[in-house]
Amino acid sequence: MRSIATMFLTHLSCTSCGLRHEWSALQNLCTACQKPLFAVYDLGAAGRALKREALARREKSLWRYREVLPLPLDIAPISLGEGGTPLLPAACFGAEIGFPNLWVKDEAQNPTQSFKARGMAVAVSMAKHLGATKLAVPTAGNAGGALAAYAARAGLEAHIFMPNDTPRANVIECRELGAHVTLIAGLITDCGAEIARRKEKEGWFDLSTLKEPYRVEGKKTLGYELAEQFNWELPDAILYPTGGGTGLIGMWKAFEEMEAMDWVGAKRPRMFSVQASGCAPIARAFASGASSAVEFLDARTCASGLRVPKAVGDFLMLKILRESRGGAVTVDDETMIHTTREVGAKEGIFVAPEGAACFAALQSLATEGKIKPGERIVIFNTGSGIKYLECYEP
Repeated sequence: MRSIATMFLTHLSCTSCGLRHEWSALQNLCTACQKPLFAVYDLGAAGRALKREALARREKSLWRYREVLPLPLDIAPISLGEGGTPLLPAACFGAEIGFPNLWVKDEAQNPTQSFKARGMAVAVSMAKHLGATKLAVPTAGNAGGALAAYAARAGLEAHIFMPNDTPRANVIECRELGAHVTLIAGLITDCGAEIARRKEKEGWFDLSTLKEPYRVEGKKTLGYELAEQFNWELPDAILYPTGGGTGLIGMWKAFEEMEAMDWVGAKRPRMFSVQASGCAPIARAFASGASSAVEFLDARTCASGLRVPKAVGDFLMLKILRESRGGAVTVDDETMIHTTREVGAKEGIFVAPEGAACFAALQSLATEGKIKPGERIVIFNTGSGIKYLECYEP
């Protein structure tokens, strides 16, 4: 089953204590300190096997980067055509606020209409390869839809736990894709606690954000694609809506891997985390100078993907924001909804509230002088507004 000769993954390493773990068995957090694990590759060999010029001849999906993904090359991935999303100029919106070089990476064009497809494609592929038969995830919405789809594609059981006020579209999506859906009175943290209580008895493998090592591998392809689409020159700044933070963390990992393979130079974008003012643990920790974030009590926001009161990867996000000389911004719900309509009318993109938050954050960062008009800026729209119809009712 495990074709070690056909891959460049060597092992897993703890992001905190550095303890080495084997990749060839199902793994969650570090066995010593309970922090996230990263996949480690022989990047020298991967770089020799895959030259960046060869990518143009490969399929338009995230699997074009197979040499730096964990699944052995001779194992077929569980795929619905994820990745390869467009990088679109936001010329009208940008011109109005004095940013002529503004871009949107539109992740709503993934299967299941969000960036969660990237992480779940890789995580489910690896979970099946390593012998899992039942998968479980706590979700604010889009991750559940993605797991339901990829688990169905893989012939595996999906057990999805959602807050009972999750957008209706997400709940229906999961059920119609054959998943077992449980609604919980509480937040995503309460859903995660319920899975933790039951997973051993039920035989579930936990696919929670950063509590297994391969969702971040799918998300890191955001960074690879961004570099490729900009002809291997990274932008000056990235605005990223941050709940669990896997995409932010994954992109930073991608930048380091690409530099090791001589695909990009040492330049890094300034990374800006965008959160809802009603749930802003990372922004609050960043402002206070803390290296980790305390749980944000009574978290509330219509942007369900941002309603993550405590993230296991908080220390990684805060380190990235500081290393990149970026920052953290908060946006209130009313501004998100207003900005969704503004972006839609100017750019023809029905962004999710999380994506709208980044457009609003850009204006505040510009006012504060933290982003300059001549810089190349990328906003990530992580999902489709179609999933959030309740937010836009009159």
